[in-house]
Amino acid sequence: MFCSTRTRGMPRTNSLSALVGLVFLAAGVSYSQPYPSRPVRLIVPYAAGGPVDSMGRLLVPRLVDAWGQQIVIDNRAGANSIVGSEVAARSAPDGYTLVLISASFTVNATLYPKLPFDPVRDFTPVTLIASGPGMLVTHPSLPVRNLKELIALAKAKPGAMSYGSAGSGAPTSHLGMELLKITAGIDVVHVPYKSMAPALIDVLGGQIQMSMPTVNAVLPHLRSGRLRAIGVSSLQRSPTAPDVPTLAEAGMPGYEAINWFAFLGPNGIPAAIAEKIHADTAEVLKGAELKERIAAAGMEPKSMPPTELAAYMKTEIVKWGKAVKASGAKAE
Repeated sequence: MFCSTRTRGMPRTNSLSALVGLVFLAAGVSYSQPYPSRPVRLIVPYAAGGPVDSMGRLLVPRLVDAWGQQIVIDNRAGANSIVGSEVAARSAPDGYTLVLISASFTVNATLYPKLPFDPVRDFTPVTLIASGPGMLVTHPSLPVRNLKELIALAKAKPGAMSYGSAGSGAPTSHLGMELLKITAGIDVVHVPYKSMAPALIDVLGGQIQMSMPTVNAVLPHLRSGRLRAIGVSSLQRSPTAPDVPTLAEAGMPGYEAINWFAFLGPNGIPAAIAEKIHADTAEVLKGAELKERIAAAGMEPKSMPPTELAAYMKTEIVKWGKAVKASGAKAE
């Protein structure tokens, strides 16, 4: 507590100077402590048990071991990650509050007409964690075996075929398909579902002709012959399905529609702290067991430092913005 009583035998100005000096000395000691020197809060802007939450719970124990500090997972679900992201944006920019986002964060920039934050200005990109493609698959009854044949059939029969998604605005299964439609100039009807599971069931049953689920979700059905693979939506082939070409290879150069996870923090996190979180996370992601568990979730560990992540997110906002506007997608 500040006390204005003059110290006996000392001029008041000298007393205040000494007090100020002690305050700055204490602050200097605090900032010189290595990060993290106390528990970190990780906001997961989705409900427990979902893909983003599961990724966080895979990563957190390894970072706890690396840092020697507790990490508290704070699930703040609501409005497709907007509720939790706003809490993160309004937090102190000291590196002790992070938020785990997915590619949907960059979709929201256009999907929602008014956000309570600016997705670029109000956040510090920290590090990419993992990414994974979808795989365009068709029912075997559809008389196509590759992307060129699929595009040719869609152009010959505009509006006659349909695809299923995990819901309006889903980065890969919905907007990835809309991006494909824009690029190829085809008309395929969108059938939104509440999740990817019922959409995949209807593709397997032949009620709809195609979909773009995650790679790991369709591998058993490819082996049994119940689905046919057309291509993966990443620029590189999937390690879990190396024989399946990318859609870029198959005739759509530059095409990419992937989901990804990343750490962000409030705007203003010191660069040294952001770089340390990135470096420590990148090191943790090298662990063989963690790699296997991330692969089982249909993803690959992917590291990207703060400056690169910032640039990447801006390109993603532009890309998904075009797909949202072209498709007429609305927030659910």
